[in-house]
Amino acid sequence: MSEVVGEGDRRPVGLRRRVLWSAGVALAAGAAGVWFSHRRLQLQPVLAEAESAFWLGEFDGPNGEKLRMADLRGKPLLVNFWATWCPPCVEELPMLNAFHRANAARGWQVLGLAVDQPSAVRGFLQKLPLVFPVGMAGLGGTELSRSLGNATGGLPFTVVFGASGEVLHRKIGKVSDADLAQWAQLA
Repeated sequence: MSEVVGEGDRRPVGLRRRVLWSAGVALAAGAAGVWFSHRRLQLQPVLAEAESAFWLGEFDGPNGEKLRMADLRGKPLLVNFWATWCPPCVEELPMLNAFHRANAARGWQVLGLAVDQPSAVRGFLQKLPLVFPVGMAGLGGTELSRSLGNATGGLPFTVVFGASGEVLHRKIGKVSDADLAQWAQLA
């Protein structure tokens, strides 16, 4: 099959078909990969049961004090899942501290949930004191974050609750000043 088509293309027709076929298969495979990757990293919907369970929860602070989520209901709440061993988590904590200071008078609350050991968190907080409360979520914090829409369980993960207790925003990865400015407008 050495038929030649057109004057500009001197390749055999069979070879052209194989090249086009291969390109089509590669394009389809690439599109499928992008779709699966996007779907895997996409924030999952939060069920009303997960929101209700969150508000019924209670965490110990790094020094053993009790933090009841029900006490935080009724005002906007930014919850940040973090760990001392997570560089992007540590990088965003000063921004969250500043957000809390700037917006507390407007009713905003910030809560850090450490997916970590209490001793590591206590040592960290001696070096970088936080003005907002920190709860010890431990390894169960990963499952809690998943129930709130963090499909991969990655850190950092931030959830913004409205005053009525519903999830308004979620972000996997480090927050930015633009995120915080947008969320501040919710109160």
